[in-house]
Amino acid sequence: MREDILSLGKRARRAAHRMGLADGTVKGDVLARMADGLRAGQSLIAEANEKDLAQASERGLSGAKLDRLRIGGKVLDEMIAGLREVAVLPDPVGEITRMWLRPNGLRVGRMRIPLGVIGIIYESRPNVTVDAAALCIKAGNGVILRGGSEAFHSNVCLASILRRCLGEAGLPEDVVQLVGTTDRAAVLDLLKLEEYIDVMIPRGGEELIRFVCDNARMPVLKHYKGVCHVYVDELADLDMAERICLNSKVQRPGTCNAMETLLVHEAVAGAFLPRMAESFRAEGVELRGCPETRRLVPDCREAVEEDWAAEYLDYILAVRVVGSMEEAMEHMATYGSQHTEAIVTRDFKRAHRFIREVQSSLVLVNASTRFNDGFQLGLGAEIGISTSRLHAFGPMGLEELTTTKFIAFGDGQLRS
Repeated sequence: MREDILSLGKRARRAAHRMGLADGTVKGDVLARMADGLRAGQSLIAEANEKDLAQASERGLSGAKLDRLRIGGKVLDEMIAGLREVAVLPDPVGEITRMWLRPNGLRVGRMRIPLGVIGIIYESRPNVTVDAAALCIKAGNGVILRGGSEAFHSNVCLASILRRCLGEAGLPEDVVQLVGTTDRAAVLDLLKLEEYIDVMIPRGGEELIRFVCDNARMPVLKHYKGVCHVYVDELADLDMAERICLNSKVQRPGTCNAMETLLVHEAVAGAFLPRMAESFRAEGVELRGCPETRRLVPDCREAVEEDWAAEYLDYILAVRVVGSMEEAMEHMATYGSQHTEAIVTRDFKRAHRFIREVQSSLVLVNASTRFNDGFQLGLGAEIGISTSRLHAFGPMGLEELTTTKFIAFGDGQLRS
């Protein structure tokens, strides 16, 4: 197995070099071809996905996790739309981001170049296979994908379609490679390929991400978990707040940008929490609250300390009543993961203070936390959401999959 993984790395390095030299039009054309390929292969994709769903159900995966695994018509449409949108985005490779003139006449600048070979280790969501490949190709990189065992058949089907399209376009198929085994030992072998993989991006639960960080020999771009908050201010429109909170939690609770803790100002808690609890109850959400929350919502379970830092990825929500916006922000700083925070308020000054002082990768005013997503923010797609500030912070689109090199133009200058 180790030799097989080593071969993946060597082939990826050769393919990435060719991909880095590809013209922007060629890259756009192959992504459009991939979109057509997914549409033509939708019956094969559905068949493979049904195998994964059946096995996952037998293993007892929760409803939210099954939802992340499912490639329904809407999910497939989004994958295809993501490919088409990335296809027409400006090519970042070769862009000169800045030039300046030195006193000796030397003109110095910075130019965008691909990162090289990117490794991605991920769980459940097979759409990552397509999103990651699209972004890596457009940014001139090669990519080695290692999906979770629960999505193995889906990922094999998707990757085979993408690779076939690369070959038909005259590009190396090895630009996109999938680790063809569910053996966990393959992950350790992959994490040792620092000679061939330039950066590793884990996507999944905290346990997976910590394992990758502990064992990788190459740099890791990561987010450990998404403990996302919505704060309902005393000056909030409560009808708007109810819609935002419901969408943030139940639209797709198994995603990292779903709300995990609701914070409500004490001045509106009495008017807001009982009605909000009724809406959550209708959606099957279990509430775990502070003493004041439980007084207002008697059937709410008691929250313990661990609930405030929990990433449930399920129909469970922690709820706390706070005395001020300052207390809400302090709670976020203490228990949050710098992923996504939102405030619902009609007060302009409070809104701007909130976005200035809350240090998360996306801070929203009067909008759902579910918008922390590359496609939703106009990046075309994303390869992940980084909560580490080097080398990217937030959804990672095309620019975040490049780096810059220095360039200099002279006219015979010599250093004295």
